[in-house]
Amino acid sequence: MEPAKIAQEISKLTLPQKLLLAQDIWDSISRESGKLTMPEWQKNELEERYEPYKQGKMKLHDWQDVHSELRQRYK
Repeated sequence: MEPAKIAQEISKLTLPQKLLLAQDIWDSISRESGKLTMPEWQKNELEERYEPYKQGKMKLHDWQDVHSELRQRYK
């Protein structure tokens, strides 16, 4: 099915139906995530960032603090 046709059909759904569809899509992606390959540049970037973390040289932030700060910044 064409993406435009899919979007058109989705627009006809109620909000609860759209939420269920979104959940079904995420579940489907989750089941197939092992099939995705990571690009080499991304592997290199992650390894580059992981080294300072392993050595204790990276400043970490609690996700709740970051979330709160972003909410305050973009009110």
